[in-house]
Amino acid sequence: MVVKQPGTGQIPHASSGGFTPPQINTLEDTGLSPLWLQDLILKVLYFRGYLSGSKISDEITLPFAGVTDQLLTTLKQEKLIEIKSSQGGLGEGSYTYGITSAGIVRAREALERSQYAGPAPVPFEVYNESIRRQKSGRVAVTSRTMRQILSQLVISEASFQRLGPALNSGTSIFMYGPPGNGKTSIARAFGNLVLTQSMYIPYALYLDGQVIKVYDAVSHSLAPDNDANSNPTGTLRGSSRRDPRWLKIRRPFIVVGGELTLEGLDLVFDDTTKFYEAPFQVKANGGILLIDDFGRQQVRPRDLLNRWIVPLENRVDFLRLHTGRKVEVPFDVLIVFSTNLPPKDLVDEAFLRRLRHKIEIGDPSFEEYREIFKRVAQDKRIEYNDQGLAYLLQEWYIKRNRKLRASHPRDLCDQILDIASYLAMPPSMNREMIDRAALAYFVDI
Repeated sequence: MVVKQPGTGQIPHASSGGFTPPQINTLEDTGLSPLWLQDLILKVLYFRGYLSGSKISDEITLPFAGVTDQLLTTLKQEKLIEIKSSQGGLGEGSYTYGITSAGIVRAREALERSQYAGPAPVPFEVYNESIRRQKSGRVAVTSRTMRQILSQLVISEASFQRLGPALNSGTSIFMYGPPGNGKTSIARAFGNLVLTQSMYIPYALYLDGQVIKVYDAVSHSLAPDNDANSNPTGTLRGSSRRDPRWLKIRRPFIVVGGELTLEGLDLVFDDTTKFYEAPFQVKANGGILLIDDFGRQQVRPRDLLNRWIVPLENRVDFLRLHTGRKVEVPFDVLIVFSTNLPPKDLVDEAFLRRLRHKIEIGDPSFEEYREIFKRVAQDKRIEYNDQGLAYLLQEWYIKRNRKLRASHPRDLCDQILDIASYLAMPPSMNREMIDRAALAYFVDI
């Protein structure tokens, strides 16, 4: 069923086969002002020069018949554009259009308000509703699924049994423990799982005359889309069974680290281009946002945590336009905080209460360390033997009171490969090779 709201266009629907944005048949269906869309076409022609009607339709990602053709007709009648030639095809879609001097004046006026000249945006209210409806599209994991996605990692059974329910919660996870034990690898394994699922997001949003860019080719991966015919650039041509302003993507997995700031969690307005970039958590809606190395950001951890209190508790976020207006947006994000620092140095009891799952990823046991070393040695084609490992553990860990770390086997094996290459001999776990690798790798602090 399609629900229509005044001034917002068609509300996308969730069907038994999944969520699909509805087909666009008329200008009214876009939820956008015809004058605003006319300005968008003029800006596209101002930047791109002469374009065919079908190419203009592709550029603004709206159907030609019933939508783009009406906009072009109005612009021709007002002498803002003119037909330059026909490419020999059938219909007005084959005509080549150019902007007139009057059109250039109006385009420049529009560019003073915003230099956005791309796919037509989706009304903000329609996007909010789509995120709410796609929330039910997540796939719950079972113990069997978890063992599959974490099969490349060696994790204690106690930690393993806590990770599955945390992932299914879709809310928040606080992973802590010493560095080098796989917290980031676990989060990335979660990301590999969500990447097998898909959802729809718009190229951009429209709010109070402002454009908010959502789709990010770096953060989002396109998924196969059987609901529309795509050209090699990913834009939609011809007729489509859905609104072409939407892209089918793999559910996002976005990682931020030391570069995260408070400003990056709000709408970012570019004073030059005069349109917004959506913040990290909006781009991650429907997926996972990993805050890696939490506590290493330039902003104070407490200030950063205070910013998350409302989204974590109410599952909604509030964003501020440069005009001062605040708007509500769904917060359908599994947010993962990963830190090497002691929790007591970062968070207080009130904030920990708002985090659904707290999981310590501790040092591996001797048996787990052995299993990791065996896997790494096999993968790197180093001949493994228990005697060599026993020597390593005794001489370089037990005698020196050194903690085991899950990352050490990989790094030590890399050292062995480097040394073996230099000595022009096959890599092995003999005592001399182990001593040289450990001496080059370990530093007593």
